[in-house]
Formats: sequence, C-alpha cells, structure tokens
Amino acid sequence: MLQIQENVSLKNFNTFGIDAYARYFVEIAHEDDLVELFADLQWQQTERLVIGGGSNLLLVNDFKGLVIRMNIRGIEHRISHDDVYVEAGGGEVWNDLVNFCVAREYAGIENLSLIPGSVGASPIQNIGAYGVELKDVFVSCKAFEIAAGTFKTFTKADCQFGYRESVFKNELKGQYIITSVKFHLSLIPNINTQYGAIGQELANRGITEPAIKDVSQVVSHIRVSKLPDPSTIGNAGSFFKNPLISVDEFNTVHEKFPDVVNYPGGEGLVKLAAGWLIEQCGWKGKVVGNTGTWKNQALVLVNHGGATGQEVYNFSSQIIDSVYTKFGVMLQREVNIVS
Repeated sequence: MLQIQENVSLKNFNTFGIDAYARYFVEIAHEDDLVELFADLQWQQTERLVIGGGSNLLLVNDFKGLVIRMNIRGIEHRISHDDVYVEAGGGEVWNDLVNFCVAREYAGIENLSLIPGSVGASPIQNIGAYGVELKDVFVSCKAFEIAAGTFKTFTKADCQFGYRESVFKNELKGQYIITSVKFHLSLIPNINTQYGAIGQELANRGITEPAIKDVSQVVSHIRVSKLPDPSTIGNAGSFFKNPLISVDEFNTVHEKFPDVVNYPGGEGLVKLAAGWLIEQCGWKGKVVGNTGTWKNQALVLVNHGGATGQEVYNFSSQIIDSVYTKFGVMLQREVNIVS
C-alpha cells in the first residue's frame, strides 16, 4: 500500500538544498506503484512534480501538488558478440550505472562520468558531456502514461532528441514517467578524448593509449576540480545551457571578441561556452546574498547557505541580462525551474 505523506520538506531531495515543502509526497519503488497511485482520480487531477536525484531542479516556491520521487532500481545486461545491451531502473543513480559499465569494460558512457542525477532523468535532458550525448547510446525507454494508466516504449526516434532537449521536455511534458532506460554499449571502445581537457589530463598522467577506465577517471577528476560537491555546497551543476547561435551571429560576436570560446554546433550553428561568457562579465566567484557563482566555474550557481529558490532565480536573471548586454547572446537556464 502506497504511503502518501503530507507537508514534506524537500531540502534533502534537491541538490541545491532549497528548503521548499511539498504538500504531498510519495516514493515509487516499483512500476506497480504508479498503476496504484494513478488509479486514484485525485492524483491524476493534482499538479505533479517527478524527481529522481533532484539534481537539475530549482524550487522557487513550495510545491502545492504531489511530488513523486522515483526510486525504481535494478541493472540488467545482455551481451551479443561485441554489443552490450544494458537496461537500468529509472531510480538508479546515473554515476552508479556508469561505474557498473566501466568496471565491466562496457564502452560508450565513460565520458558521462559523474554527471549528477538519476537514470530516468537522462533521456528527458539528453544529458551530455565531453563530446558524448545520451542519444549516442540510447536504445529505448519504458514510460508510464498517466492519463491511460499503461506503459509505453519510446524509441530513439520517438524521443526527438536535441541539445539538452527531448519530447519529454516539450509536447509530452508531464504526461509520462520514465521507469527504465535501455542502452547500446560495446566491448570495442571508441575512445573520445577530443573535447575539453581530457587529452591534456591523459598526457599529464603519461597515458598515450587510454582505456575507458582511464577516460572515466580523467573526466571525474576534471569535473571534481571544476564543480562543487552538492553534499558540501548546494548546487545543480551547470545552471545554463551553452548557447547555440547561427554562423552570422557568431561572426558578429567574434568580430568584437576574437577570444570567444566556441565549438562546432551542427549544421549552420556554433556553440559558445556559457561559462566563458559569464566569466567575461565579471561573475565568476561572485557572492550576492546567500547565493553566487562557483569560484572555479562560472556556469555553476551555488547556495552558500539559506538561499531561497527565488533568490537564486533572481541572481540567474541578473547574469542573463549582463551577458545579453555585453555579447547580444541570450542564455537559457538548463535547470528545471519549479515555481
């Protein structure tokens, strides 16, 4: 029998450490729990917030509806020749899955080491880092359709993946809850060290022919050196998306700022480094009230203790305005704003 709790603090369920309250709260450990929950018409009609690790979330106010914490666990794997198929429960910690695969030399997600959050959230955001995106290894996901009370499997095409985007953030937002995700990995690694500081750090360690374990360790080292530990200081990782702009827009920016950090963004597009833009506007390491940017990475906003969600949101708005004024580029928030 499901237990619906009332007036629950979410401080320990979001990595920002914002002390907002949920009017109702329930934890889901099995797929059957979702069927039972939504068999009650009350919960179909109540505003809902689904969370996993709470790592991509900013709670601006108390949540007056039902918070559903996904905690479906389990990892299964099947090997066919050099192909490895791994299926993980939506409540699994993402980095636990990465470690599971790296330890068994299942290649494909080592560049995604130490990304915070749960497996179930990974397709929603199409998580990515260091030249790899979830869509590169995604096969399918199983999701519960709230209105119908049934389960559906989504293929890669169904998910309509884009840069930090999917169908679950757009036209199907709030309609489905992801319960498990299936990945296609390989016993033959395709080592990707081209992005960021991976190659330099491998060279510093004297590693010329890296295995996936080496890549995972280096990526983890780089992330730890740049990003604050949420258990020490509240944060949600990268707060803003790296902006994608047209080549013409880039040429305008580049003419004024020749040092602008940029990467290929796909056909006709250029990706700018949001952290660099923010740092150039003088925000890196800045503290305003109880919030601020991280001293080692301007892309990360932090809670120095006691910050409200509204305070963090207002601070992020100041940064957006500042970057637009200087560069003519509009930053977009990557985190899920819950107001």
